[in-house]
Amino acid sequence: MDFALMQRVFPFFVEAALVTVEISALALALGLLVAALAAAAKLSRSRLLRVIGTVYVSVFRGTPCLIQLFVLYFGGPQIGINLEPFAAGVIGLGLNIGAYMAESIRGALLSVDRGQAEAARSIGFSRFQTLRKVVLPQAARLMIRPLGVNTVALVKGSALVSTISVVELTYTAQRFIGSTYKPFEIFGVAALLYMVVVYVVAKVVDLLDRRFAIV
Repeated sequence: MDFALMQRVFPFFVEAALVTVEISALALALGLLVAALAAAAKLSRSRLLRVIGTVYVSVFRGTPCLIQLFVLYFGGPQIGINLEPFAAGVIGLGLNIGAYMAESIRGALLSVDRGQAEAARSIGFSRFQTLRKVVLPQAARLMIRPLGVNTVALVKGSALVSTISVVELTYTAQRFIGSTYKPFEIFGVAALLYMVVVYVVAKVVDLLDRRFAIV
């Protein structure tokens, strides 16, 4: 094993890891926003909104994320959508993970005892007040673990954006393999940094889980 090579390329991989973290964080923010809207749509009294939410979740969970990225980045220009690789990566990953997070959020909301919501409405709370003051505080605790799992999947899935030329960890590894012909060492460094990022995410999820468990 060429440890000297691994040490030499490590700074370049750290820089690429920061891009991975950035694209994952932005995709997570987009995914949470879309997931909240999709979950609300699926729980809505409006049949149209329920259909829209169901179709979104079904399409993005039922097709590979790689294909979604290709359609967005390579197919987008055909319908007037021209995106830079980084933007396409964020949007593609965000829309994909949002579909999974929508089901996590919806499941947590449905897990809250319906009788509590009915009791809140009976004492004069509006539907929005009931959701904000009664349902969401209890559902938030139930969302942490599933959303944490989704976030870990998002970080690992961010490697797919290398296929549309986003210079993150996997893309950087592929470039160095082309010049060094030592995939074991190069991918080993990339895997180590992915593990570090995933470990940090897991620890944050654990901290949040303990924090909400105390409340």
